[in-house]
Amino acid sequence: MSTDAAVGDKGSRWDAVVPLGIIGIVLMMVLPIPAPLLDALLAFSMALAIGVFLTALFIEEALEFSAFPAFVLIATLLRLSLNVATTRQILLHGAEGPGAAGHVVEAFGRFVVEGNVLVGLVVFLILAVINFVVITKGSGRVAEVAARFTLDAMPGKQMAIDADLSSGSIDADTARARRKNLEREADFFGAMDGASKFVHGDAVAGLLITAINLLGGLVMGLSSGMDLAQAGETFSVLSVGDALSSQIPALLISAAAGLVVTRSATREPLGRAFSAQLLGRRKTVTMTAGLLTVLALMPGMPALPCIALAGALLLAARGATKSPAGSTPQGATPEPRKSPAEEVDAALAMDLLTLEVGYELVAVVDTARGGTLLERMGALRQQLAKELGLVVPPVHVCDNLALPPDGYRVLLLGNELGRGQCRAGRLLAVDPSGVSPPLDGEPTTDPTFGMPAFWIPQRNQELAEALGYTVVDHATILATHLGELLRGNAHKLLGRQEAQHLLEVLSRVAPRLVDDVVPGILPLGELVRVLRNLLREAVSIRDLRTILEALAEVVPQTRDPEQLTELVRERLTAHITARFKGADGAVAALTLDPRLEELLRRSLRELASGAGGALDPSLLRAIAQAAEAALPRFHALGATPVLVTPPDLRRYVRAIFEWKLPQLAVVSFRELEPSAPLRIVERLGAGSA
Repeated sequence: MSTDAAVGDKGSRWDAVVPLGIIGIVLMMVLPIPAPLLDALLAFSMALAIGVFLTALFIEEALEFSAFPAFVLIATLLRLSLNVATTRQILLHGAEGPGAAGHVVEAFGRFVVEGNVLVGLVVFLILAVINFVVITKGSGRVAEVAARFTLDAMPGKQMAIDADLSSGSIDADTARARRKNLEREADFFGAMDGASKFVHGDAVAGLLITAINLLGGLVMGLSSGMDLAQAGETFSVLSVGDALSSQIPALLISAAAGLVVTRSATREPLGRAFSAQLLGRRKTVTMTAGLLTVLALMPGMPALPCIALAGALLLAARGATKSPAGSTPQGATPEPRKSPAEEVDAALAMDLLTLEVGYELVAVVDTARGGTLLERMGALRQQLAKELGLVVPPVHVCDNLALPPDGYRVLLLGNELGRGQCRAGRLLAVDPSGVSPPLDGEPTTDPTFGMPAFWIPQRNQELAEALGYTVVDHATILATHLGELLRGNAHKLLGRQEAQHLLEVLSRVAPRLVDDVVPGILPLGELVRVLRNLLREAVSIRDLRTILEALAEVVPQTRDPEQLTELVRERLTAHITARFKGADGAVAALTLDPRLEELLRRSLRELASGAGGALDPSLLRAIAQAAEAALPRFHALGATPVLVTPPDLRRYVRAIFEWKLPQLAVVSFRELEPSAPLRIVERLGAGSA
């Protein structure tokens, strides 16, 4: 049998034992129990209390003993059941002698208090007061405050987990586990607050049961023919023995409860914390030894114990490590000091993506001050993963005093991708149509799309929205700008390591395909070039399976990455068509006039033969201007601008518009599904240009 199966069988057995044990505890209150069995159960109660106390002593965090509230309830129920059972034995058979309720009760009644009933009663009352007033009340108060503080801190801790997840410091599984631990912590301290009431009620019940045993025993003894002195001695011994045999386990459980609820501050075994924090400071230990020596020299003071303790403390001080001011606190792990070479290596490290903000924008990032940018960045990474199939690395966010207070910039490997500004206390009202009436605010330009906008006070938000403006806050501005910069530079984010990660994800469902293509027929470096070419034109690589299947088919024809990219694009017709398809299922697009197509083909042939063939720059500029003039018609249709060309001209036409009109996508007829109707917005021809 496997280890997991054995553990599962063992757990299932305990699942049956515990409920049966609790039912047995309840039945003990009504069923008669012989004295030998009663001794065994009292010994079990004592062992359970000792085990719980030692467990609470050696745990490092409270959640390591998350079942403690249930243990308190079961242990309290067990002691009360034993109290009822011993009370039954005392009242029914107490006249038979001190051993009527078992040897455990007799031992506590005679040998523990040396047969002196008055001493036993005093000891019991002192233990009850200690348990009831000191330990139970204190641990209950600590549990109540801990439960309240834990519940109050939950929103902040949840936001911290979300911020770590958004920044990429932790993955989704770790965030899920931390949220679960946070919920367990809140439930635990809430349960401990209630469990302390069990211990409190147990102490009260112990006092009442002892009084019942004394008074009821006297009545039963007198009714059975015993004289008053004999009845008082017999039933007093039995009552005190019963009280002490139940009060000591109760005291241990109460002390364990106090240890558990106060454990969150140390987070290490108690013995280690005491040795490190009490004996770890040489100065305080030495001064204590000196004061003990002075006490030993005082007249009438016992010199030997004081001198012995002082000597022991001096020995402990010799082995203690000195803890100067500013050093690592006792119990904490000191951070190793870096060597000069390690410091130089650390200075060479560079974050792939960095967002630098001015000090006025720190509140947008700080979750403790209500900042939502980190949460938005996490959502942005997920959106880009679904949209482009690329795992965007975590963005390192930091402040930069060299920036304007309201400025920010985005860096890729230390090189600036874009920057912008966010006016403090203002909202950005963007005019998407370009025809909305002007607002009372500071004119500006949207840093993401370059549309006209105004910085307006927050009180004017409703007015601006009524006039047709889109009003956004600072977090939205930064997240939107960052998203567009990442989309436009997605090909720069993909390297060998990122591509290998994508292959590892795919290998979980298609391992044979991955092994056959990379490195079977195509090196990883050439695959990265093909994927970068796709991302450069915003073609998603999420369907990596189709991409690898296409490469496996076309690699025997050519190894040129540019031609491989064109052939792979033709296999991704569903994705490319869906990107440009409108609500009516048609693709609105620009096309080339046949005469312009022939002119471009002639130019390509001449370039290939080395006979010139370069087009007139004024013609290229005129074609780009004509395409740019047609873009507003796409905006009016709510469609993405696209130019459809023959397959042999696509790369050439894309090169014409890549720098002059980057927002215009260029696709070939083979990259569109035949079932999608083509709505021609305008034909670009040499004559019209």
